[in-house]
Amino acid sequence: MRRILARVAVALALCLLVTPAAAAAAEPAPLVVPADLRATEVSFRGSGGLAMHGTVLARPGAKAGRPGIVLVHGAGTGTPRTQLLGEAVEFARRGLSVLIYDKRSEGYSLFNRSYSQLADDALGAVATLRKQPGVDSAKVGLWGLSEGGWVVPIAASRSKEVAFIVLVGANALAPLRQQTWAVAAGLRKAGVSGSLVERAEPKLYTAIADGGMFPEPYYDPAPTIAAVRQPVLGIWGVNDLLTPPKETPPVFAKALEAGGNRHYTFQFFPGADHAAHQTPDGGVTRLKTLAPGYADLVGSWVKDVTDGRLPTAQTNGPAPEQASPTVPMDPPAWWESAGMQVVALLVFLVAFGAYPMVALVRRLRRASLAPVSRAARLVSAGGFGVVLGAFGYLFYVVMTGGKLAAPGPMVAGHPVIWVALQLLAVACLLATVRTALAWRRRRASVPGGERVRLGLLLAGGAVFVPWALYWGLLLP
Repeated sequence: MRRILARVAVALALCLLVTPAAAAAAEPAPLVVPADLRATEVSFRGSGGLAMHGTVLARPGAKAGRPGIVLVHGAGTGTPRTQLLGEAVEFARRGLSVLIYDKRSEGYSLFNRSYSQLADDALGAVATLRKQPGVDSAKVGLWGLSEGGWVVPIAASRSKEVAFIVLVGANALAPLRQQTWAVAAGLRKAGVSGSLVERAEPKLYTAIADGGMFPEPYYDPAPTIAAVRQPVLGIWGVNDLLTPPKETPPVFAKALEAGGNRHYTFQFFPGADHAAHQTPDGGVTRLKTLAPGYADLVGSWVKDVTDGRLPTAQTNGPAPEQASPTVPMDPPAWWESAGMQVVALLVFLVAFGAYPMVALVRRLRRASLAPVSRAARLVSAGGFGVVLGAFGYLFYVVMTGGKLAAPGPMVAGHPVIWVALQLLAVACLLATVRTALAWRRRRASVPGGERVRLGLLLAGGAVFVPWALYWGLLLP
């Protein structure tokens, strides 16, 4: 059933279709870096023996025994190392040897990924950087952005060869909870309120996860964070719209201290977004420039901790901005599972589809029969319209909901499209009641075949009511 839901959902949302990038098998062209830095091309083995390729950046003539840092990407399949070139250049200019590499696409997609596998890729990069000339093998750590905030602690908890970790825009909550919040926050930022953002959006993510379309949805990072013994530098932009910046740091601190690790520094940067880049509009637009002081902090903090000057549980910077809290996302009950959603869709397909199909056959045979009530046609056509329209619009909202959603024209905090679907759902409800009453009044004169047809239609209408309530279509 879960696989069926995945196929249905993808068909409804063509924008979900992705063409996986080629696996990192062939070595790409050398990376072009600024003239004040030296680039060394490297190759290493990731998880499962996958050949991976990267570049080490350092200042020419930098002193021996310097620290090194491996940069781990955020979400995305086959992300090229150039995506992190800006950070790599700034960190290298502050005395670090920095390894950036092309992210894998083999075994990684929109619907399938393993943080454990990505952690092993990162450890392969650490092993390579530790062998580079001039790098002190005892001073090599990991830096992780966004999704990398789940990956890097796994790698650090597995290997004592990781000397420290730096996390940017990291999340200590489950991935499904974080993503649901991010899209809802984008909708609220666009002015949306009511059942679409409060009910329909989280319910859709519940179905997506239960249908196997959301990788590692309920991964709990807290036990892994508690197993991290290395010093931790956590960095968040005040205007982070993808990670809840108020809720995440306390969870991180609690987990670290539960494991006995108080060697952490948390820093908030004003005017900065999810990646600690400057943003002119509260986190919606990301500029190429890093937040002032960000690269300096990484350089000095890494030097201090690798020289043995460890921090003790400190948080610095302005308070982050988070307009709404996250909502716990638990596995669904049986009646709201992906399988039951598929069953409901099949019921609608048969119940609402049989009514016009029978009418068409009768017309072709010139055996038309006056309907018990014209409202029955509204039940059939309107039910189809609401079901298909609601799922289509919800998938569109989900795919465009990060940072700042594009819900379309609004009226009183409600998207016009969603209001139209809600009005049609109410009309279908009333039409179902009217059809049932009309059939009851005329039941003695209704032929047997028509009774079956109406029975199917009303069964679909009866299922439609709790379905529409569940998805918020009959709620304000």
